[in-house]
Parts: sequence; structure tokens; C-alpha cells
Amino acid sequence: MGGKYQVYSEYKDSGHRFVGEIPGRWTRRIVGSLSDVIDPQPDHRAPAICNDGQGFPYIGIRDVNKDGTLNFETARPVEESAVIKQEVSFTIEPNNIVFCKVGTLGIPRIVVPHGRCALSATLVLIKVNKDFNSQYMLYALASNVVTSQTNYLATGSTRAALGIQQIRKFQIPVPPLDQQEKIANFLDHETAKIDTLIEKQQQLIKLLKEKRQAVISHAVTKGLNPTAPMRDSGVGWLGEVPEHWVVSRIKNVTNKIVDGPHFSPKYHDEGYMFISARNIKVDRWSLDDAKYVSEADFNEFNKRVRPELGDVLLTKGGTTGVARAVDLDFPFQVWVHVAVLKTIQTMIDPFYLAYVLNGTACYEQSQQYTFGATNNDLGLSRIAKILFARPPMNEQRELRLQLDNDCKRFDTLITKGISSIGLMQERRTALISAAVTGKIDVRNWQAPETSNTNYKEVAP
Repeated sequence: MGGKYQVYSEYKDSGHRFVGEIPGRWTRRIVGSLSDVIDPQPDHRAPAICNDGQGFPYIGIRDVNKDGTLNFETARPVEESAVIKQEVSFTIEPNNIVFCKVGTLGIPRIVVPHGRCALSATLVLIKVNKDFNSQYMLYALASNVVTSQTNYLATGSTRAALGIQQIRKFQIPVPPLDQQEKIANFLDHETAKIDTLIEKQQQLIKLLKEKRQAVISHAVTKGLNPTAPMRDSGVGWLGEVPEHWVVSRIKNVTNKIVDGPHFSPKYHDEGYMFISARNIKVDRWSLDDAKYVSEADFNEFNKRVRPELGDVLLTKGGTTGVARAVDLDFPFQVWVHVAVLKTIQTMIDPFYLAYVLNGTACYEQSQQYTFGATNNDLGLSRIAKILFARPPMNEQRELRLQLDNDCKRFDTLITKGISSIGLMQERRTALISAAVTGKIDVRNWQAPETSNTNYKEVAP
């Protein structure tokens, strides 16, 4: 961590590959010897969800806020029987820790109990012994020491998982109790500063995305000429539009609107890419986790629709109303949650149409047309009804080029912001790992009375 911090005078080999060297007076222990590690759903039977929205919160890792409070708005509701079943075996108490064992592994968090709830089968509950510092345990579980063991032990090709016995056997460095408290206090202070900077950068990115959206929305409803004569479109979503623009529906500028196959095919490690709604973003393709299907399935799906250059993809299931024009230079297929809009290219520029669909007016229409209590669906016939104001082709191309330039500027700033967050998160993890392994000595550390952080944000 550089010359800013002191080091211990003596180190020894811990005897464990992932723990490495530790200070001379420290020891190495397994998590299960320092705490009670509880599986809240040992029978792996997930409770029934209350369809009426009533019931008790069923807490997953996404429902635990960074400060340990529970987000009851995001948690799914379950019957009281699920809560009673867990209360027979354990209670959630202050300073207990939850750790995710299925899906996105880790993310340890202290839990602040508030009302009755049930813990998801994806979590374990860690009740730290009274003679051990729970906040130090939290940081040890968040350090590279445990992350390395997690990555080494995790199984599952589609969804990563850890067994509860593996978690119990996690090896961590153990300093004397007074040093545990000192390390925890130091990390509380230092990580809070980093978290504040991350939050500021996240707010900036949010603002940039809002500005990007506003620029698109203004361009596709008002045009580029501020002195152009305007008229009332007659459509509340659109308001006033340039006088010479034509109010159209999506069906007026497409030959066909069709979605992908209505079933999940067998996936393969290679073959033809099978794009789902999660792979389509407003500003980019997100294909790292895209699935692949066999040539036989690909050819079968082509009988229904074959996505091509000049088409526009629109998400119609899950996250609905996100559009992207096809510019991929390889053959692929789409799932049922993606609609393929076959554009009439003498009437509409497909890249301009994607901007239109991502504009506020069309997006809000798509959300009005999205139905379903649990599985959101934007039907093909409802997509066809979406209204927009269509400029002449030459103006569409001018708008598209201008929006390409504007969005590129915003996207560059957003990318820098995301990169900055990544660096800060790496710094945070490195600091935690250095402290809990004794690479830095914070025994003499004192919290400063005032803290001035020099940090330059990415400016729009």
C-alpha cells in the first residue's frame, strides 16, 4: 500500500496459500471455529411467494442495504409459515452477517434486524462468537483472502455456488482481539471515505445518463432547427413537433414485427449467438453472457425470423422498451423477449428509429403498453401502436449523425466514470486485504478530527 502505512516488525508463513504471510503474533483459523454458520434453508425448499403482495419479506443479498438495513420494498413476500420455520432454528440478531452462497458469491454484510423476515436459500447467516469482533469478520470475508478461496471452491457452470461446509472451512487471519477492533475501526473510516467518492461518481453517471436521454428525446421530437415552425401533434406523448414532420405508428414504418422462439432451446458452449433482452442496452451491446445454440436450432428459428442489418431489436419481456439497431457482422438469433422490427428503409433510418424508441415519448408508451404482474410483456401488437413524429429521410440522417456525436461524448464520460469507480473499488478491496492480513500496521492509527479528500470528478 505504499509508504503511507507502517508494517509489522515480524512476519511468518501462515501455512495456507490464500492467507499468505501474517504478523508473528497472529494465527490462522477457520470461520466455523469463530462463528456459527447457519444454512437458513437446509432442505433447499423455497417457500411459496404471496401473489397478493402481503406477507413477510424473503431476504436475498440484493435486499440488504450497505448499511445493513433491509429493503422491504425489493424483498419478495412469503407466508408466515416460512418465517416460523426459520425462527424455530435461529434468530437474526445485531451484528450477524449474511454471505451469499449462490449466484453472485460473497458480498458479506452486517444485518440490522427490523421486523420478522425469512432468509433466502442463497444466503448463509454467520453469528460471530462473542469473543471475536464481528466487524473484523465482515472485512475478512470481504478480503481477497476469502474471495480467492471462494473462486477456487465455487462450482456450477450456469450459477456459481458454495456449500455451507466450504464456507465454514474458509481460512482467515486472526489478530489479537484488541487489534481486531483497531483494524475494524480503521477500515470503517477509510472505506467510508471511498464509498462516499464512489457514491458521488455514481450520481454523476446518473446525471450524465439523464442528460443523454434528454438530448435524444429533444432531438427526436423537436429536431435540430430551433426556428422551425411547430404544430400540435395531437398526441400527448409528443406535444408540439416540427410542422413538416408526420405523426406515424411503428407499424407504418415496418414490414413485419416478430419475436424469437417461445421456448428455451438447449444451450451450447459455442455455435450461433442467442441474444436475450439483457444483452441489449441503450448505449451498447452487452454480449459477455450471451448464450449459444446449435446450427439445427438456429436454422429452425430462422423460419420464424432472421435478424439482419437494418433491423431494430426492441426488448419486450422483463426490461421492456430498450431498442438497438442491428450492426452486428455475424449471424445470430433472438429469444421471445426480443422483438425484431423489419424496417422499411425508404421511410425510416433504422439507427434513427432506435433513437426514437429510446426517447422518452416512445419509452413511456412502451411502459404503458407493458402488462403482467410478474413477467412483464410488451406485446407485438402493442409495439405496432407506438406513436412518433417522423421527419423526412434527409433530416433523419442529419439527426442520427448529430445524436451519434452527442451520445459518443456522453458515453465517453460515462465510461470514464465507470472506470473511476472500478479503480476505487479495487483500492477499497486492496486496503481491506492489506489490513486484515497485517500487510499494514494500524495499531497506532487514530481517526483524524477532520478529513479533506482531494478528488477530481469526471466533468460533463
